[in-house]
Amino acid sequence: MPLSKLNEEQYAAATAPYGNNLIIASAGTGKTSTIVARIGYLLSKGVQPEDLLLLTFTNKASAEMVERVGRYFDESVAKKIQAGTFHAISYKILKESGRKIVLKQPKELKMVLRSIHEKRNFSYFDAKVQPYSAGHLYDMHSLYQNMVCEERFGEWMAKQNPEHAIFSDIYEDIYEEFKELKKRFGYVDFNDLLIDFKTYLDEEGVKFQEILVDEYQDTNRLQGSLIDGFQRESLFCVGDYDQSIYGFNGADINIIASFADRFEDAKVFSLNKNYRSSGPILTLANRVIEKNPRIYPKKLEVTRQGNFPAPRLMIFEELFDQYSGIAQKIKESRTPHEEIAVIFRNNASADGIEAHLRELGINSKRKGGTSFFDAKEVKAMLDMFTILINPRDLMSFVHIFEYVKGVGGVFAKDIFDALYKVGDGNILEGIMNPKEKKNPFKRGIVNHQLGLFDEIIEEESAARFKKMGFEEKFLKNPILRHSKINKDLATFLHAFYLYVNSTIFLESPSQIVRNIINSQLFELIAERLATRRAQLKDGSVDEEMKKEAKINIHRKALLLQDLTKPYKDKYRFINALTLGGGELTEGEGVNLLSIHASKGLEFKEVYIVDLMDGRFPNRKLMSKNGGDLEEERRLFYVAVTRAKDILYLSYAKYDRVKKIDYIHSPFLSEAGLVREEAAATA
Repeated sequence: MPLSKLNEEQYAAATAPYGNNLIIASAGTGKTSTIVARIGYLLSKGVQPEDLLLLTFTNKASAEMVERVGRYFDESVAKKIQAGTFHAISYKILKESGRKIVLKQPKELKMVLRSIHEKRNFSYFDAKVQPYSAGHLYDMHSLYQNMVCEERFGEWMAKQNPEHAIFSDIYEDIYEEFKELKKRFGYVDFNDLLIDFKTYLDEEGVKFQEILVDEYQDTNRLQGSLIDGFQRESLFCVGDYDQSIYGFNGADINIIASFADRFEDAKVFSLNKNYRSSGPILTLANRVIEKNPRIYPKKLEVTRQGNFPAPRLMIFEELFDQYSGIAQKIKESRTPHEEIAVIFRNNASADGIEAHLRELGINSKRKGGTSFFDAKEVKAMLDMFTILINPRDLMSFVHIFEYVKGVGGVFAKDIFDALYKVGDGNILEGIMNPKEKKNPFKRGIVNHQLGLFDEIIEEESAARFKKMGFEEKFLKNPILRHSKINKDLATFLHAFYLYVNSTIFLESPSQIVRNIINSQLFELIAERLATRRAQLKDGSVDEEMKKEAKINIHRKALLLQDLTKPYKDKYRFINALTLGGGELTEGEGVNLLSIHASKGLEFKEVYIVDLMDGRFPNRKLMSKNGGDLEEERRLFYVAVTRAKDILYLSYAKYDRVKKIDYIHSPFLSEAGLVREEAAATA
């Protein structure tokens, strides 16, 4: 039973009576062990596993907790616990209710929003400020949804930045059209998923005996509304207000701060015994974080005994000297590279470290780098998969046809719209069994916002493709009449036709991916990718490089097919990749991590870099995202408490590229490190 391994504080929390319980779990105090023990305690008291809901920040975290529960109980019991992120749980319950959901990644929806944004004429306004880009507008609307604001989007935007109030009506109008377009094509993003699920909770009701919430301090209002929307007998929230670092994404520290006020029967427990970091590291962390308001009383206590080095400050004259100096320090370290982390506030800080480590022959892995799922060949396969289950998916279609030379997004959308028209709202029917024979590209008066004009499309006969070996049925498709469709595009369209024809009736994800790999369409895409990757500076193609590129493409394709094995349902497969793909990392070596990516991790030796005022704390991001010095201080606290034994902090005095002089971060002053006699000048 996991209770036997707990300390007194953990035991009191894990065995708390039913009600509204908040556990303040400071860094390294064993919050995961406490949550696992709580689940074990409830199961031992006769609670059925399916009556427990565990909400975590990542799917990886929930899987680890369920696996640990399975060590004490039968594995089949542990697997009945409903566990996952807010998005994963929302998707699972909605799917079980019979709904079909196909999620789209934000970067794809930003492209859709851009097509709407570009049609607006902002030049009509005599404004001194530039309107927000489509990408920034998307991010702001996401924040707006997470904050569950009562006012309209345009009004909220005007409050965020009064200088943009002049554009508020246009911003509102853009999002109304975007909303309609998403509805037309069946698009659902991550926020839409949660909003739809909240409606489902209000209408249908979902009950659990106890809901357990991990990383409660990072909950935003939308997620908080879901917690409140469940019917439940007990609530068990675990978090640490000193580690609330997602304010830029709508996380509201007031949710954890107001817990005791919102629930009359609330009980607050504190875990203060740190099992991770050395005494000197914890002393530094406490000294700085105590500058923030204390929401609930607590203080980290040292449990590890032994002689550990004090945190060391390294001061460099110039920015690049810092990066090369740290790389050299890592080379000289006796700590295994996998146990070393370089933690940074700004992504640009990692570039110099990565380059200098590579120069010294030291491997590194960078959280947020190109993953398996970001490879173009994998994206193409997933687009080919997605178009089968959502024939209205414009972006997947555009991505596939971007591999045709000379075809841009606008023309690809025209082809999509034509197939949509002749397929009576279904592009798969449009390519296989067009419902009409008229030219779908002919249009009358077109309103392009800036004026009205007749759009004339030249028409040609499909007979020009007779000698290319295409199937007769395909040659009769009216979309081939567009004069801009050349032989390359016709070949892609025919390959698309063959792929759809051979795959549309398949249900097994494994069979679908196998068909994708063997299709002429994927062969054309792989050929184009391999050629690009083998192209030399003079424009010629290295055939050996091209051959190697094709091998690598094929290897990734087979790996994707291997990932289909646990899935029998094609919808579950594609959504599992969308929900979980961003959590995967690959490679070995020194860990290069943003502070947000380092959360929940620990390393023997840690370097925190670029501790200059302006970069950390990041004054620019503070002003842009509505942040404050308190959240920047929490970021510093999180970074410091990733270290177990050895901690280096560093800053540079000058940036010769930008010609900027820097002064040290105020956090170094608060830590008592900025004294020449205590600093090791590198």
